[in-house]
Amino acid sequence: MKKPFAITLDPGSSLANKTGSWRTERPNYVDRLPPCNHECPAGEDNQGWLYHAEGGDYEAAWRHLTRDNPFPAIMGRVCYHTCEGACNRAKLDQAVGINSVEGFLGDEALRRGWALEPGPETGKHVLVVGAGPSGLSAAYHLRRLGHAVTVLEAGDKPGGMMRWGIPKYRLPRDVLDAEVARIAAMGVRFVYGRKVTDIVASMAEHGAQAAFLAIGAHIAKRAYIPAKDSSRILDAVSVLRSMEGEVQPMLGRRVVVYGGGNTAIDVARTARRLGATDAIIVYRRTREKMPAHDFELEEALEEGVKVKWLSTITGAEGGHLTIEKMVLDADGKPQPTGEFETLDADSLVLALGQDVDMGLLAGVPGLVTADGVVQVDPETMMTGHQGLFAGGDMAPGERNVTVAIGHGKKAARHIDAWLGGRVLPPKPPQVLASYDRLNTWYYSDAPKSVRPQLDLARRSTGFDEVQGALTEATALFEARRCLSCGNCFECDNCYGVCPDNAVIKLGPGNRFSINLDYCKGCGICVAECPCGAIEMVPEET
Repeated sequence: MKKPFAITLDPGSSLANKTGSWRTERPNYVDRLPPCNHECPAGEDNQGWLYHAEGGDYEAAWRHLTRDNPFPAIMGRVCYHTCEGACNRAKLDQAVGINSVEGFLGDEALRRGWALEPGPETGKHVLVVGAGPSGLSAAYHLRRLGHAVTVLEAGDKPGGMMRWGIPKYRLPRDVLDAEVARIAAMGVRFVYGRKVTDIVASMAEHGAQAAFLAIGAHIAKRAYIPAKDSSRILDAVSVLRSMEGEVQPMLGRRVVVYGGGNTAIDVARTARRLGATDAIIVYRRTREKMPAHDFELEEALEEGVKVKWLSTITGAEGGHLTIEKMVLDADGKPQPTGEFETLDADSLVLALGQDVDMGLLAGVPGLVTADGVVQVDPETMMTGHQGLFAGGDMAPGERNVTVAIGHGKKAARHIDAWLGGRVLPPKPPQVLASYDRLNTWYYSDAPKSVRPQLDLARRSTGFDEVQGALTEATALFEARRCLSCGNCFECDNCYGVCPDNAVIKLGPGNRFSINLDYCKGCGICVAECPCGAIEMVPEET
């Protein structure tokens, strides 16, 4: 088909006049920070790996993802995917299922046996204490940087609270073991059954130039509840940990769980799977104040778990609990009412939070602890003792797997710099790619692909994985729902609409440039860019 005459003009011929002098503004290509990337505690480039996934290159997507996080199969199951809460697509129809695509890539990597390689050897040795998510993340990133890494773990298996605190119906152990084995295959050395009591002495023993502390919060917090000797009171950490043994805990038919976090919900759902006819959560506040994630509560309610809101336990005797009703004051704090009721229970499980064993830090010069955690430089994760870093449950911050993995990555990069006598410069600030910068009329409605769930009748009777996976077709579709907020994805709109043929294609992966000799600064390219990756700036004088 013959092209329009204007498109056939050779910019170097006399038929095309240089009109750049007419401009008062010029277009400028930008890279803005996608809100999903900004929200991710592990620092993943979600938009970057989704770009590969939507092209069907799953291995490239997985390798791009694992630059930041070595556990896509795990994260596809246990991450609370706050990235999706920030996704601009949610304002158009529904958020992109970033977490479900991540899980698909993780499973695909395990199925195909994709491996990770260590970096060139540096001759440096780093000690990691704790084989939980933060310690494993640090070990992985340090190994990719070429350092020798020894992980000391007090338990007999790796995973930390991913193994001892997350039930199998959420995280199958074969998935956990496979992704940890991939890190071991990189040359990371694991020593199990080794509880560190003196970190400085352990560093000297292993010839380590630096160390990363990543001990999980395994010590259950207690509450004073007047109880007779016959009352059966357990802690949530012990209950969940015992699920990894050959003998399952005997909780009885009527189980009451005291607490309002995700651990409380996990214990209640576990009790139902162990045969409890009644699994009741007692919580002092309302549903709106509950720290547990709403989707987990919804799944628990579907499985028959019950919740007594605005209630506290004041006593236990035999198979009976004394419950006092509460009200919230003007500040949202629960206050007693003096109204009581009795609740029958075969066992009471306390899920009131956990603490970290800080014994290994006694006497370390310069190290400061406060509020049950180690004080660290928030930029470098280094403690007050040179060469000693900390993260995960041991450091300030929200306690979940994704945050812990982010701590490990950040610490590894600063440990690498410290070992080399360098200081990493702070990342330059980026403008957020907000929804109002997008031209959403280019995107058609595309409903979110929903992962299947295990049949409800089977969910509460066994420990099979509840959450299903996307198929290749639905994963591909879901990846293609990404709007590429704030970053050019070479759709060619600017190239096609420019009336002056001033947009120059630089080849696949290289995006575009502007021939300023011919650009009039009309701004059509900006108006027609779907993802908001071009802006008009004042003409240079």
